[in-house]
Amino acid sequence: MLNDKIRGRALFLTALLAAGLATAPAGAQALRIGAAAPEVAGDRWINSGPLTTRGLRGRVVLVEFWTFG
Repeated sequence: MLNDKIRGRALFLTALLAAGLATAPAGAQALRIGAAAPEVAGDRWINSGPLTTRGLRGRVVLVEFWTFG
């Protein structure tokens, strides 16, 4: 009985993941390990001047996007 519950949950999560991958936006870029990150451009930089991906190479970077709306 416990194995049936676990198997059912695994099947549900697999179906949910497959549905999410199938409905990705057409313009979304696929993530590729080892690929270069795209340049990030913005109007305002907080606590620094504009940065480039080349200047951040080898560092851990957190990028947070948000908007009022």
